[in-house]
Amino acid sequence: MSDHALDLGGEQVPIRIRRHPTAKRMTLRIASDGKAVAITIPRWGRTREALRFANERRSWIARQLAARPEPLAIRNGARLPFRGEELLIDHDPARSRRIVREGATLVTGGPAENLASRIERWLRAQMLALLAEDVPYFCAAAGIEPVPCRLTSARRRWGSCSSAGTLRINWRLVMAPDFVRRSVVAHEVAHLVHFDHSPAFHALCETLAPGLQDPSDRWLRAKGKTLHAAFG
Repeated sequence: MSDHALDLGGEQVPIRIRRHPTAKRMTLRIASDGKAVAITIPRWGRTREALRFANERRSWIARQLAARPEPLAIRNGARLPFRGEELLIDHDPARSRRIVREGATLVTGGPAENLASRIERWLRAQMLALLAEDVPYFCAAAGIEPVPCRLTSARRRWGSCSSAGTLRINWRLVMAPDFVRRSVVAHEVAHLVHFDHSPAFHALCETLAPGLQDPSDRWLRAKGKTLHAAFG
């Protein structure tokens, strides 16, 4: 990985250049964290060619960066996305640090400087509780035994399934509507049966979560970046 920068009107945007052993051509995208330009080049590619490639696409890069969702400021009065809805953060430093949900309000106290990290831990705990229901449900529907499930913070994948039979689901999906999370879990459980993207795999996905795959994919394409922006 090589780090350079592109000057966009005074803003220095990092350029991350990565050589890939099987890449046939150069590709450019905005990094999933929205903070850099990521360029993949073949193993024989040259850094100066990658930098010229980025410079020739300055206008496109500027438009993409301008469209980045604003980070969510976790503070008193902010609205936190949660399972497709919003929770009002009611924070008073004089209260206990314990986070309590009261209807559509999240009540908590403690120092403001670690409020975001404590709310993130709360969200992760909520996600684990949801997965403790989702994974056994979909495994049973697929006719297999429940498998371990871990949380991930991956920037480019919402879920994964290892050959050893462990699922990893992005914790940020707790902020998305339930059907999105459940569709991702169903997709990864289907991989436990078909470790590919064959017609049999897609048929099983549809059996596990009827009608959810396409709307879930559309939602993530349209709003997935906002989930990453919420906690940086």
